[in-house]
Order: sequence, then C-alpha cells, then structure tokens
Amino acid sequence: MSDIAPLTLIGSPPSPYTRKMISLLRYRQIPYKVIWGDPQELLTNGGLSHLNIEPPKPNLLPTFIIPDQTGKLKAFTDSTPLLRRFENEFEKRKCVPQDKFLSFINYVLEDFADEWATKYMFHFRWHFDEDIDNAGTLLPLNQKVNLDDESLASFKKYIAERQVSRLGVVGSNETTAKTIEKSYKRFLNLLEKHFKNFSFLLGERPASSDFSLFGQLSQLIGFDPTSRKIAHEISPRTVAWVSLMEDLSGLEVSDEDWIQHELPESVENIFKEIGNVYLPALLANENAFKREEKTWEVIIDNSNWSQNTFPYQVKCLNWINDEFQNLNDEEKNRTFNFLEKTGCEELIRK
Repeated sequence: MSDIAPLTLIGSPPSPYTRKMISLLRYRQIPYKVIWGDPQELLTNGGLSHLNIEPPKPNLLPTFIIPDQTGKLKAFTDSTPLLRRFENEFEKRKCVPQDKFLSFINYVLEDFADEWATKYMFHFRWHFDEDIDNAGTLLPLNQKVNLDDESLASFKKYIAERQVSRLGVVGSNETTAKTIEKSYKRFLNLLEKHFKNFSFLLGERPASSDFSLFGQLSQLIGFDPTSRKIAHEISPRTVAWVSLMEDLSGLEVSDEDWIQHELPESVENIFKEIGNVYLPALLANENAFKREEKTWEVIIDNSNWSQNTFPYQVKCLNWINDEFQNLNDEEKNRTFNFLEKTGCEELIRK
C-alpha cells in the first residue's frame, strides 16, 4: 500500500471532522491531498466536476473522493466508517487497539467526542456575540481568502444567521446553555488530570478517539475565542495536547504503548461524565425516534434538556451495541462491569 496514490479529500480548516481526518492521515503516514472548498461546488461546477461524481447528501466535510467496492470513484463523508476502512486498507500505525475491551472503550470515547463534544463546539461558536462575529468573518474567508469586502459582509450575515438559527437542532438554547458549558468545563478538568499521567486517552499512542476529540478541540481551543479562554484557564495540558495532535507523523509507537492492565481512574471519570450527559441524551433520542416524535425532552445533569430527534444518533447507539456483541463472553463481562461501575451500563441493550 506504500505506492498508493494520495487520497483526495475536500475540507475546511474550521471543520472539526476535517481536522480529525487530516491529523489521522498524518499520524498513519497515509498519502493524501486536501482541497479547501465546498464539495457541492467543486463536484458540480468546480475543479472536480470532470469526475462526474454525485455530491454527498448531506453536503458534509470532509468529503473523501475514493473508490467504492466496485472501484468506482465516489464521495464519502462519515468519518467513523472511513477511519475503520483505513484500518483495513493500511497496515502501519493503526489507531484501533487490538485488545477487544480497549477497542470497545475507544469506540465509546470516539462516539462521545463526535456526537457530544461537538455540542460544545457548535454552542460556543454560535452562542456568544464575540464568537459569532469571529466565525462569521473567518468561515467565508476560509472558502476564499481574497473575497471582496461587499461579498464578505453578505456571506458573513448569511452564515451567522443560518448557523445561529440551527443552534436548537443540536440542543443549544437558553435552557441548555449552562448544561453544555458546565459539561465542557468538567471535561477539561478531567482531561487535565488524565494528561498528567498519559500522553493520549488510552496510553502512549493515539487511538481513533484521540483524533475525534482533537477535531472538536482544534476548534474549541484553536478557533473560537470564548471556549479557548476557558481552556487556557482550566487545562493548559489539553491546550498543549491539541498542538501536539496536529501532526504526529514522526511519533514512534509500539503495541506496548496502549494501557496494558486496568483502566486508570481518569478514564473511569471520563466515562462517568459520558453517563451523566451523553447517555441520557442517546436514550431519550432513541425513544423519541421509535415513537416518531420530532423532538424530545429529558433531564440532563439535573437540568431540563430539549432538542430535535436525530436518526443518526440512533445509529450511533446501535453501532455501540454492535461493538459490544462482537466481544466474547469474558470480554462482555469485563466491559459491562466497567460500564456499570461508571454509570454507563444502559448503553448496552439486554
């Protein structure tokens, strides 16, 4: 696979999932080329229109232009299955632990980063005036740095109004704002304690969950003013970790670099936070989906929470259970005992 042509992806620097995947490709030493831009535009009218590839639906970043099972070039966007596809296609420097228990723990951490930590990111980017102004200005310029002032002002107004109006979709509103902010601060405290003893979430080499978390924190710490200030006050180790995660292409790793025995208290405490905030959201969302309800309400962290129902997060819960079912009986017992210890046992359907 060392002679493979570079993978092509379309992305944007302020996209957490773009940053997740570029960091992963660098670490895994997988050749790639990135095109900064909008997949819809590039594949329809832009520089990639000659490929005759249907743009992704929905139009998400990053978009990889890679072969499907038949060898035909196609647009792929979902970072979790893409990451696992690359685990199968490239042998060097894998980021999913071979130990099945650790692999399951990693999967839940990755899902938490992709689906809950992104609430931190979206909230802080579009809730506060300073952050709205910052993102509204920079997002258009990341598409075209030499945009004229009149167009910049127009795009800034359009993007800011559109994104602020979508806050409720991910659950950020006046009722839930404090819950999101408290969870973000607690999580930073947990990471500060964890990084006193470990370089990465599961030891001394990065797992897929590290790249997912990096993607969100690359924005919270590297782009958005309010969340950046909070991070510098609470967890300087996390701030430094984000800088290091940018490019791990030269990091030497071995299988002994994973946590070898019992998970440390710092990982247990992160799972307790997952059980406190993300688990009730997953369960309430699934229940609403089954009842064909468009919205749901639940108590999270002793506060009211309401938001739109996400079919995708039903898939996330299903995938977590699929991962659990792939374990043997001994691994299932060990895993369930850990989940029960951390208040996350309801992740698994009996």
